[in-house]
This record gives sequence, C-alpha cells and structure tokens, in this order.
Amino acid sequence: MKEDDPRLEQNKREKPVSQMGKVISTGFIGGVFWSFLAYVASILNYTEIKPSLILQPIALGDWKNGTLGEFISIVLIGVISIGVALVYFAVLKRFTSMWIGIAYGAALWGLVFFILNPMFPDLKMIFELPRGTIVTTVCIYILYGLFVGYSISFDYNELNTNNEN
Repeated sequence: MKEDDPRLEQNKREKPVSQMGKVISTGFIGGVFWSFLAYVASILNYTEIKPSLILQPIALGDWKNGTLGEFISIVLIGVISIGVALVYFAVLKRFTSMWIGIAYGAALWGLVFFILNPMFPDLKMIFELPRGTIVTTVCIYILYGLFVGYSISFDYNELNTNNEN
C-alpha cells in the first residue's frame, strides 16, 4: 500500500463545519450551558428566577414547575438561543472586542427584565427583586453574551484572516 492512498484513514480529511453551523451550535450550547448554570444558581438560592420562567406564559400542567419543566426549559432556551446567536452573527460579527459581547448580554438582560417582563406573570418588576437575584442574573446574561459574541466574532474574523492569506 502506498502512503498517500486516499482509502487509508490517516489520509482522509474531515469536512469543515460551515460558519452557519458553528453559529447555530454556539447559540444552542451557550443557551443550554448558561441556563443550566442559572438553574444551579437557583438551587443554591443565588437567584429566585429559574429557567422554567420561559414556560409561564404557556398554559401547561404543574409539571412545568418541577425538575422536568426545568430541563425542558433549558433545552427550549438553547433553541431560542440559536436565534439570539444568529442575530449577533448578522449584526455584530465583525467586532473583535469582548466588550461588544458583554454589552450584548447586558442588552439581552434589559430586554427580558424590562421589556418582556409583562409576558411573565410570576416575574416581579425589576425594582421588587432582591439584589442577589439582580446581580446573579446580570452576571449570567453578561457571561452568556460574552460566550456567544466572542465565539462568533473570533470564528468569523479567524476565517476572514485565513481567506486573505
């Protein structure tokens, strides 16, 4: 057998994942990971807000307030996070600064807690929430925005740098 035989495993190349595939997977993984961390924070009483908050506007059974509801909510947040990542990709992908991702996460927090607040009947107004809940949720949203934003921007700029060479 020849060393450069294309049938040999060591000579096969993996097809690269498309940039859109990376954005989608970054969004989903970021949403699942950070909402799971929010669930852990709620178990440890750092925050009153759980991921199942997203199921409140939907008339479902009492299961939505249990562990099953939390895990379904975590996956649902991951799916919604794909859209959030696609918005970041469409608008902010060319920025290389981590501060853009941090600002994006803070803007998402503001969107959920100020603008979308009336959608969630059990969510208190922001000024009625305990300070610990506010600080914890702001931090989680900022870290989520940083993760999604910097991952997408880094990948986009890395691909463009390689294409120019």
